[in-house]
Amino acid sequence: MSRQITVAAAQLGPIARNDSRAQVVGRLIAHLQEAKRLGCDLVVFPELALTTFFPRWFMTDAAEIDSFFEHRMPGPDTQALFDEAKRLGLGFSLGYAERTPEGRHFNTSILVDRDGTIIGKYRKVHLPGHREHEPWRRFQHLEKRYFDESDTGFRVWRAFGGILGMCICNDRRWPETYRVMGLQGAEMILLGYNTPVHNPPAPDHDALSLHHNTLVMQAGAYQNGCWVVGVAKAGNEEGVPMIGGTQIIAPSGMTVAATRGEGDELAVAVCDLDACLSYKSTTFNFAAHRMPQHYGLIVERRGAELPP
Repeated sequence: MSRQITVAAAQLGPIARNDSRAQVVGRLIAHLQEAKRLGCDLVVFPELALTTFFPRWFMTDAAEIDSFFEHRMPGPDTQALFDEAKRLGLGFSLGYAERTPEGRHFNTSILVDRDGTIIGKYRKVHLPGHREHEPWRRFQHLEKRYFDESDTGFRVWRAFGGILGMCICNDRRWPETYRVMGLQGAEMILLGYNTPVHNPPAPDHDALSLHHNTLVMQAGAYQNGCWVVGVAKAGNEEGVPMIGGTQIIAPSGMTVAATRGEGDELAVAVCDLDACLSYKSTTFNFAAHRMPQHYGLIVERRGAELPP
């Protein structure tokens, strides 16, 4: 049985604040149709793929905030996406803002099988930014205000002939993200992001945004012997330039497919899951080489403490 998955990393260009869900879902469906034409099995969409990146605005009206969240999935606005994916026989991963029946709010990604069934759900662990309005910023980054902390942690699922995991945006900067999934045998990690070029607290990082994006995903892939599919929402969105850098990275750490621009675009690669084996069985044979008795500080200590 083949262990190859043909994956489309489905980058999106900007989404305006007043774009309707129907408009956005139409763009996602166009990606599905093109991916099918190219022989893909799985389409990976970005973080918060149904709306503009709303944490850039400080809002106090609960109804306005909730308008950016999906109250069920699929819902009236997204059913067409599920229906078309099922008709085409394509799986997909979708990032969106989730409001639970209990009224909790999460930055969420789901994994959907070829028959339209949701087989996995992940809620973002590493929420960046801040909670209160900071008027000195050119734009806000209020994920800590609008989203609850994850209650899922990092999981993996048997799907598409392999073992797949998910994470979202800022998660990609933390090596623990990949390693926790690597310790569960992850062979492919699906990763959507919305990342502004400008970092208000550290503007000296701006010129390095794309470098850092590639650096952390390539390291995560190599150090855990897995594929990483990193997918951007890119371009100038509501006056905020967002990085692209959508790419598919092999277990070697090499990028094998990438987008060229900052608009709606697919990067496609045939991903052989058995390519993970030479890394998982040699350099990163965890059972043979890991020394967890020396890693205690990673989970015992949250912040750095300097020696006396």
